[in-house]
Amino acid sequence: MGNLLSYSGISTKIRAMQSKLINEEQIREILELSSIPQVTAYLKRTPEYSKVWASLDEASTHRGQLEKLLKASIFHNFSKIYQFSNPEQRRFLDLYSRRYEIRVLKEIMTNLFDHRDTDPVDVSPYREFFRRHSRLDIDRLVACTNMEEFINALKGNEFYGPLSRIQNRESALLFDYGMALDLYYFSLIWHVRKKLFSGNDLAEITKAYGEKFDMLNLQFIFRSKRYFNMAPADIYALLIPMNYKLKKEEITSLVEAASYEETQSIFRKTYYGRKYSHISAQNIEEFYNYMLRTTLEKEARKDPYSVAVLYSYLYHKEHEVNRLTIAIECVRYGIPAEEAIQYIRNN
Repeated sequence: MGNLLSYSGISTKIRAMQSKLINEEQIREILELSSIPQVTAYLKRTPEYSKVWASLDEASTHRGQLEKLLKASIFHNFSKIYQFSNPEQRRFLDLYSRRYEIRVLKEIMTNLFDHRDTDPVDVSPYREFFRRHSRLDIDRLVACTNMEEFINALKGNEFYGPLSRIQNRESALLFDYGMALDLYYFSLIWHVRKKLFSGNDLAEITKAYGEKFDMLNLQFIFRSKRYFNMAPADIYALLIPMNYKLKKEEITSLVEAASYEETQSIFRKTYYGRKYSHISAQNIEEFYNYMLRTTLEKEARKDPYSVAVLYSYLYHKEHEVNRLTIAIECVRYGIPAEEAIQYIRNN
């Protein structure tokens, strides 16, 4: 009864928000359009965007502006859910919001590494989110001109430690900094989940993130074996240091396999290889997205009065924006609708 009372209000709110998300049929209709103003006009008529974009002039809206507005909608909807949540639900949302902070930190670092002479990252889609939900000084970070300055600006924040350790390495790459943030975030979730959650919520969080971490590790192992011929020590250093259904000894066997073909053979004997016999290394990235989506949908349906309903909605909202961003690019370059929909599904 406790969970029912705790989640009844937020579950009703999220069901209403979920019903407004753009579906595949609408994506197909968008792909039949011939210009960005037409896409903007179409989205302005949808329940998800009609109110927020009511004053938007579609005739003068360009691709970059539209993509920023879509990005901003993720943070806007997160804040709507946060305002409606109780203290227990906000514990999960506070934990989840770290991924948004990391996303923006990666954008700034990419700019520092690859586009040193360009304009700073445009944080207008995120500014309100950071004002409400983050202790990062986003304007100070954006103003940094090199990585040393950027990392020093993070002193006192939880992200300073993982990034400063990478800074001490010789010839650190952007990939190394990004991976350090990801591993920090994943480890944080896994280690604090039992302190923040109990009962059904703990079970839902463990299953959702446990399968996610297992599949991310599988993806990385397959890629490293297939494309990069990496040494086992280098692979171990980049794996998420926790496992769920994938046993430690199986990870060891996969990493130390002598060939890509041997890795495939070992994988077929694991929990995921047995349960999902149609998976192969060739389609594991596509399957990861499918499995995470269906797991979240299934858990949210099975127990609509749990943290799964929050995670499921946020996941679907982010992927709506990803799909729309790809669709906009396809319209811009005149890619045929059938080709575009396959590209969207694969990404």
